[in-house]
Amino acid sequence: MSSKLVPENPEEVMVIREIAPNVTTLSVPFLRFGRIKFGGRATVVKLHSGALAVFSPVALTPTVRKTLGSSPVSYLIAPDLEHHIFLSTWSTAYPTAHIIAPEGLAEKRAKQSASDKSVTNVPISTIFTAKGKESIKVGGEFDEEFEYEFVDAHPNKELVFFHKPSKTLIEADLLFSLPAREQYSKTGIDPTTGWATRIFGALQNTRGEALWQKRLLWYAISSADRPGFNKSIQRINTWGFENVVPCHGDSFVGDGKSVFEKVFGWHLAGKK
Repeated sequence: MSSKLVPENPEEVMVIREIAPNVTTLSVPFLRFGRIKFGGRATVVKLHSGALAVFSPVALTPTVRKTLGSSPVSYLIAPDLEHHIFLSTWSTAYPTAHIIAPEGLAEKRAKQSASDKSVTNVPISTIFTAKGKESIKVGGEFDEEFEYEFVDAHPNKELVFFHKPSKTLIEADLLFSLPAREQYSKTGIDPTTGWATRIFGALQNTRGEALWQKRLLWYAISSADRPGFNKSIQRINTWGFENVVPCHGDSFVGDGKSVFEKVFGWHLAGKK
């Protein structure tokens, strides 16, 4: 995997933090397009049974293995078409895990495997599709603890999850929270440096009224199917979450709902 995307020393720079009971985040540096300091984050949730669900897997380091302990990794989730870089590694390590992903990912990985040998075929157990998405279920203990919505109107085909016991919303690229301070906190690198990072950071932060992120979501991200996007956002907002864990940037613990409603205010209202 190119060092332009992920760190060469993830064991040394990863930040592991329990943000809520049974919810642990694994935060790392990550460069989008080799330039933009996005940061990356996996979220590990321990279910009542003791089984683990891992969202947006990052590097499977010795410390991560120690953190997981003897608990079985029962679910691996690629929450959109972009967050699957380490899916092969985790699937090999935990071959019985139930893999969850959106439509199009299997095809994308098959194409990538032709030039990148680290991308291998993995058995996706639950594939969310736009057609009939309301009836698609993971089943069993997973459904007892999670609500989920397939935001198929998003260009990246976002799967958003709500862990009910911890009141935590887990998402990938739906909402950004730049700069990625926690994710770069062990690197000695300022996460705000670089012209590309500064430009994108101005568009994808939640400070003040988050006006530029609102505009990006309204005029660009949701433009192809705004009614469908609005419907998904409105459903997500009915969930009683307090924490929001994005893949890019800092997490919100306790104030996640208010941030979500601010950023998606236009979509919740159905119009600007």
